[in-house]
Formats: sequence, structure tokens, C-alpha cells
Amino acid sequence: MTTSRAALSDAPVLACVERSGFVESVHRAVAVEVDQDGAVTQAYGAVDAPHFPRSSNKPMQALGMVRAGLDLPPDLLALGCASHSGEDIHLDGVRRILAGVGLSESDLQNTPDLPYDDVERRAWLRAGSAESSIAQNCSGKHAAMLATCVANDWDRSTYLDQAHPLQRAIADSLADLAGEPISATGVDGCGAPVMAISLAGLARAFGRIASAAPATPEGLVRGAIRSHPEMLGGSRRDVTALIRGVDGLIAKDGAEAVYAVGLSDGRGFALKVADGAQRARTPIMAALLRRGGVEAPVLEELADVPILGHGKVVGQVVAHLPDAAPER
Repeated sequence: MTTSRAALSDAPVLACVERSGFVESVHRAVAVEVDQDGAVTQAYGAVDAPHFPRSSNKPMQALGMVRAGLDLPPDLLALGCASHSGEDIHLDGVRRILAGVGLSESDLQNTPDLPYDDVERRAWLRAGSAESSIAQNCSGKHAAMLATCVANDWDRSTYLDQAHPLQRAIADSLADLAGEPISATGVDGCGAPVMAISLAGLARAFGRIASAAPATPEGLVRGAIRSHPEMLGGSRRDVTALIRGVDGLIAKDGAEAVYAVGLSDGRGFALKVADGAQRARTPIMAALLRRGGVEAPVLEELADVPILGHGKVVGQVVAHLPDAAPER
């Protein structure tokens, strides 16, 4: 495999920042589409190189927990897949997961933080509230991890250790869905292990979840995301709007400008913006989906990333996908 450093430095330019008719900046990115069999059909850059998908791994992490015995209603399972905005529905949901297994907020070990959403963060600060683990966007995942430990009588105090049976179960599920071994393991922003796979593997995993039979563990994860996209993201999040806007689609955004999508026909899409710029993430995904034949009004919303000058729109972040051939 190409190293991630080389893959990102050699990535093609897939988005331009245009201000007043002038190209001001460009964003390099790696992007991929795979078919129902997991074969690469469109490749932009080294899509076989390993990357940390960051929070785009969460649906596969949740699948590992379901396979290990986690049993949650769909709304709370979606929250277990979430990088939530910190709205009341999210915080209440985390408390419900914990209370259901006899635990409380004090058992969470994710990094204390303010709510992810700007509106919620400002309200949190106006109320004089401090950073906390439950407000941090990964608290749903951590609550689900603790619930899985309780279901298996695993040690809760060490659930973030890479060698913990919970993390081994998650790694096994991720490798299984991606169709490739984990190439590296690091520490995510919330303190949990983050496991590296290729972008092709990430797209493959999402396609497999999105097309799974309803009664399977994969189908349970897909059904939770589809029925409760507001729990996966939030009321003002592009990932929630995308799931609502395309029938059968699942998606998950991630830190450092990762985005992954699965369709009900088994196809998968994934991208990573080389410089981690979130502003380029949504226009590129919209263009990638359109090139894959997906048409929906929500893609116009995803592609609309304005550039402002003195409070007025004077430009746009525009995706530019060159002709791409299947990677050999």
C-alpha cells in the first residue's frame, strides 16, 4: 500500500475556492466509488492507501458492538453511531443508554468538551456549563461501548484499551466489512482507538451495511441510521440532511474531512480531503454521488458552500472531478 503521506501529497485537486471569479485556493483529495461487489469503479488518487476514517468508522464500530450483544432501540443505536451535535435529544439519549445498564455520566471516559453544534455550544456557555464528557460529540458511542461491556461482563474501566475484548471485537468487524486487515491503530480525539483502512475499504464497508438484510446486525445498524438520522448528526447537520434526502442512503462524516456513503444497491463512496478542510468535503461528495448517478435536491444543498466578502456571497467552493478510471 502507498503510505498515507504520499497518497495525500500526490492527491489530485478535486475542489477550488473561487472568489470574485478568481481561483484563490485549491483542495487536494482522494475519493472512490465501489460497486456492489466492492470493486473500485471510480478512483481519484491512491484509494488503496490507509487512512484514519475517524468518526466515519462509527457505524462499523457500532456493528461490532451489535455483533457482541449490544441491544438498543433504533434511536439509541443511531446515537451509538453518532458524532452528535449536543442537542437535548442527544444528551437525553446518552443518559438513557447509561441508565439502561445501571451506569451514569461519571462512567464515560471520552474527552470532556463543549457541544459540537455552534448554537448548542453558545447556549451551553451562556448557561455557565463547563466542558463535559456527555456534551462531547462521541458520548453516544462511548455509552454504547459501556453498555456492550455490561452485556458481556467485560471490565468497564479499561474499555478504551486497544487490547480490550470490546476493541478487538470492533476491529474484527471493521476488517470484515472493509475486506482488508486493519493497517494501523491510533488514538482518536475522544480517546477511543481509531483504526486505519483504505478509502476503498471504507466505501466497501458502507455499501455492505446499506444493502444488508433487515434482520442482520448490519441491517439493524442501517435501519437505525435511516430511521433516526437526527440522532446520527443533528438538526443543522449536512450528514442528517443527506440521509433524509436520498432514499436508502446511509452516511457518516468524520474529522479531518472524511465522508463515507453507502447506497441500498450496495455501492459505496468515500473521500478524504488532504488538508482536512471541511469546506471541501460536501461539494466533493455531492459531485461524486452525481457522477455515480444519484440525483436529489439535497445534493444542491451539499454543493452550496459560499465564499463571503463583507457579508455577501462573492464566490463558491466548487468541486472539479476529472475523468477517472478504475484503479488497477
